[in-house]
Amino acid sequence: MKSSFRSVHFSILLSLVFLLVSVGLVLASGGEGGEGHSGTQWKDFAWKTVNAVLIIGFLVYLLAPKIKSFFAGRRQEIKESLENATVQKAEAEKQYREYAEKIDKASQEIDGIFEMIKAQGVVEKQKIIEDAHKVAQKMKEDAQARIEQELKKASGQLRTEAVALSVQMAEEILKKNITKQDHETMVREYMDKVVNKN
Repeated sequence: MKSSFRSVHFSILLSLVFLLVSVGLVLASGGEGGEGHSGTQWKDFAWKTVNAVLIIGFLVYLLAPKIKSFFAGRRQEIKESLENATVQKAEAEKQYREYAEKIDKASQEIDGIFEMIKAQGVVEKQKIIEDAHKVAQKMKEDAQARIEQELKKASGQLRTEAVALSVQMAEEILKKNITKQDHETMVREYMDKVVNKN
C-alpha cells in the first residue's frame, strides 16, 4: 500500500516537473533580445523550477499523510456506502417479495370471500325459495281447512234449515189433512201407550 502511494507521489511530482519545464521552454523561446538575455532567462527559469519543485515536494511530503488518509477515508466511505446500498437493496427486495406475497395472499382471500359470498347467496336464495314454498303450502292447507270448515258449517246450517222446513211443512200438511176427530184419536192412543208403559 505504501509503495503504491509513493509511486503515485513520484508520478505526480514528475508530471509537475515536466509541466514546469515545458512552460519554461515556451517562455524562453518567446523572449526578445540577445543571447545574454536568453541565458539569464534560462538561469532564472531553472531557479524558479527548482524552487517550484522543492515547494511542491515539500508540500507533497507534508500533505501526503492527510491526502493518503483523505483518500483512504473516502475509499472506506465509498466501500461502506456500497455495502449499505447492497444491504438496503437486499432489504428492499426482501420487503418487495413480502409485499408481493401479501398482495397475492390478500387477492386470494378476496377471491375466496367473493366465492363464499356467492355460495352463501345461492344457499340463501335456495332457503328463501324453500321458505316461500313452505309458506305457500301452509297457506294452501289453511285455506283448505277453512273451506272444509265453512262447508261443514254451511252443511249443518242447511241440515238445520231443512229439518225446520220439513217440520214446518209436516205441520202444515197435518193441519190441512187432520181433522178434529183424528186429533182426538191420536191423543187418546198416545195416552193409552203412556198409561200402559207405567
